[in-house]
Amino acid sequence: MRDGWRAIPGPSAEKMVDMEPLVTAENTTPTSMEYLRSALDDVHGAGVPGAFAEVRAGERIWRGAAGVADLETGRPVEPGMRQRVGSVTKTFVSAAVLRQVEDGRLELDAPIGDYLPRLVPGERGRKITIRMLLNHTSGLAEYLPYAFPSLREFAPGSLDDNRFQTFRPAELIAMGVGAPATGEPGSTPGIYSNTNYLLLGELLEHLTGTPVEEHISRAIIKPAGLTHTGFPAGPKIEEPHSRMYEALFGAIDPPRDYSVYDMSWVMTGAGLISTVGDLNRFYRKLLDGEIVSRSSLAEMQRLVPVIAQDGRLIDYGLGLYKTEIPGHGTFWGHDGTVWGALTMSWTRADGGRQFSAAMNLVRWRKPDAEESPHPIDDALATLKHQALCGPA
Repeated sequence: MRDGWRAIPGPSAEKMVDMEPLVTAENTTPTSMEYLRSALDDVHGAGVPGAFAEVRAGERIWRGAAGVADLETGRPVEPGMRQRVGSVTKTFVSAAVLRQVEDGRLELDAPIGDYLPRLVPGERGRKITIRMLLNHTSGLAEYLPYAFPSLREFAPGSLDDNRFQTFRPAELIAMGVGAPATGEPGSTPGIYSNTNYLLLGELLEHLTGTPVEEHISRAIIKPAGLTHTGFPAGPKIEEPHSRMYEALFGAIDPPRDYSVYDMSWVMTGAGLISTVGDLNRFYRKLLDGEIVSRSSLAEMQRLVPVIAQDGRLIDYGLGLYKTEIPGHGTFWGHDGTVWGALTMSWTRADGGRQFSAAMNLVRWRKPDAEESPHPIDDALATLKHQALCGPA
């Protein structure tokens, strides 16, 4: 286990934080960190090869890691490793869209057909608004079962077939637009769909005349000081990272490494790479009104019920959603998965408590075991609660 607490200097010195050494476990009191170290160890012990996290409480940071980054070599996982963060990407895309609204180049309730009539033609293009894409109430279906047809049978063939496949966004969008609608535009509950966010990526390119990954980097990532965050230039992650093991609900046994993968299948839906430290910094700045204006943040926090891909009913805004913990407050953030990786990032509404975590195993639960809790689920729930609320 590699972890430690340290103090955070004031805002004027914040750029120097990452150059300071972490306080080692031996130099801190057990009560200050033991519960977090134990909870992260329990996630590893429940069956996750490697997990790492950063918790911010007031002016203190704790970073920890448990387990291995590579099952073959035993290389340990480290708290500063880069991770494919999945649908956490959606908050970044949403922020970039809201910035266009602030600049007067876009209206949230304008039809997508006004901008991209070839991608969403006809009456649907006139009914589906930018807001509906952002909060998943467009009624557009998820394209993934069409791009990865073996997923319909919980079989892994498509994952291997598409490892080095380069998809065009328009190609994937056409799959979602051409599929049966999941509901009328604007109706609730919304149905979570990556088709919405690929369209938003195309919208940003249309408005800015710049490749969307480059635009988000210039407009959101670099100004926020996120030095380890960006979209991949190829199938590999260039900086230190873990292998990423996909179980596909028990269909891949033992779980298979998909850390090398062409992410064109989901780029503006879930393609971003980051670190737990950068994610905490991003969400802290977002809720402080430093990424988008306060009025734009209020729009992002306007919630509707949305059915997530795992069947949960969540309170979803514009690329952001909410979780309530009785007695401990409201937390904003996002979670996400890609093949082999799970990431989550949550920040209390007042910014006083943050938790970002990454794991290198996902979809561990078998479909016929939904009624019985898996040890990983229990351990992860405990880690999240203790990270956000303090020791039980």
